[in-house]
Amino acid sequence: VHADPRRGMRFDHIGVATDDAEGLAFLYEDLLGCSIAHEERFEELKIIFLELENGYFELLEPHGDGAIARYLDEQGGGIHHVALETDDIERALETAEGAGADAIDTEPRRGAWGHEVAFLHPSSTGDVLIDFVDH
Repeated sequence: VHADPRRGMRFDHIGVATDDAEGLAFLYEDLLGCSIAHEERFEELKIIFLELENGYFELLEPHGDGAIARYLDEQGGGIHHVALETDDIERALETAEGAGADAIDTEPRRGAWGHEVAFLHPSSTGDVLIDFVDH
């Protein structure tokens, strides 16, 4: 018998699309008293994680074409996704699909910080892009 993967879900981060990750990081540092925990270039993105007491803001700045560049063109900046940490990403995907959610990623893939990630399609989750993260 496997434990229900929904019981182990924890808030991990909110992904914010922006055309100026560094500028937004400075603003949030002043505004929220948070600090930069991690920075990297990943695929076509500059990513900055700002650490809060109970999670992160992930600032996503595109460099080139890709999903975040398209999102900014279509929606403008702002909240892009909500990420939930799980200890068993494959089971979390199975459970989500069993509940009627459509997976964008049917198999986990490498994400920022080297974590495994898998996204659920917002059309099946109340217009919220949900990201499962397995550290």
